[in-house]
Amino acid sequence: MGIYGVYIVSKSGGLIFNYDYNVPKIETEQTFGYPLDLKLTCENNRLLVSFGQRDNIKVGHVLLAINGVPVSGRKLEDGKDAIEMLDDATNYPLNLKFGRPKMTINEKIFLASMFYPLFAIASQLSPEPRSSGIETLEADTFKLQCFQTLTGVKFMVIADPTHIGLEQLLKKIYEIYADFALKNPFYSLEMPIRCELFDTNLQALLEQADKNGINSI
Repeated sequence: MGIYGVYIVSKSGGLIFNYDYNVPKIETEQTFGYPLDLKLTCENNRLLVSFGQRDNIKVGHVLLAINGVPVSGRKLEDGKDAIEMLDDATNYPLNLKFGRPKMTINEKIFLASMFYPLFAIASQLSPEPRSSGIETLEADTFKLQCFQTLTGVKFMVIADPTHIGLEQLLKKIYEIYADFALKNPFYSLEMPIRCELFDTNLQALLEQADKNGINSI
């Protein structure tokens, strides 16, 4: 069951919860000679591929390791400077591992804020009144299913594009939200959800759907 993650967006368009359940790792390891045919730049304390693609290494992928030594920012785990190491011809050949970067919380907040106006635009484009807005958004590698409550809170699940029954899963997530977040006396509407019982029950629901199928929940 390819459920990748769950997002909850408030009525005002802010991200109040997200949970990465089973995001697939995309990593490629290759041996390179000098000169390196990829251009790397340091952005957001990560070395990103900014030009050149080969062997499933794409623009935007992050340098994860050099000769098996993990890279953090510009530095290797042993303290060496990654850029200086890549620029020195005597170090080659080098074994480099690249991968898709993990989204930061700030990037997730930005994307959630972008979905809110798209949802509103879709509602206004409808030729019929009282449109439900965006319910399903499909691409070749994922499907986004959205469920909006009567109060305007949006529940979204990201999954493999072949999966069906995500509407049922979202309604179950909404039930957990109502039972363990809304009934929590310390939780305030529109604020980030920080409730251990909600997290625990959501994880159990996703694991059950993943193991036995959505019809089992």
